[in-house]
This record gives sequence, C-alpha cells and structure tokens, in this order.
Amino acid sequence: MRYLNWLLRAALFFLLLGLALKNNEPVVLRYFFGFEWQASLVVVMLLFFAAGMGIGILAMLGNAFRQRREIAALKRDLRLKNKLAGVGETQQMPIQPS
Repeated sequence: MRYLNWLLRAALFFLLLGLALKNNEPVVLRYFFGFEWQASLVVVMLLFFAAGMGIGILAMLGNAFRQRREIAALKRDLRLKNKLAGVGETQQMPIQPS
C-alpha cells in the first residue's frame, strides 16, 4: 500500500510538471484603470489556486472553532457528571456511541 501511495504521488507530480512545462506562455491580466500584470500561465494558475484554498480555509474556520467550543463544553459536562456520580479519575464511565 505504501508503494502504491508513492507511485500515485510520483504520477501526480509528473503530470503537474508536464502541465507546467507545456503552459509557460506569458499571459496578461488586465485590471481596472489600466493596470496590467504579465506572468506565466502556470504562475497565475498557482496563485489563483492558492487564493482559493486560503478563502476555503477561512470559510471553514468558523465551523472548526464552533465545534471546538462544543467539544470542550461536552467534556466539561462529562467531567462534572463523573464527579457528581463519584467516579474517580481512574475509572471513568465509558462513553457510549449514539
């Protein structure tokens, strides 16, 4: 399985390397008010891909922080219930999946 994983990684690397080598022509991005930026097509694609990933990660952070707060509150409740039930730290009640 480990060899298959490395084989797939190498294939993806060579596929992307071939894409980069075939698409190295310069492109011009035109903005408002006459601003222009000229760069290789691969560089432009990489920058927009990275920007999309960054925006996606920022959009996901709200849910991740909300889930962390919820997990911390549930752990606090479980600790309090174990303490009230008289269960020591060494013999905690098992959590049943729902």
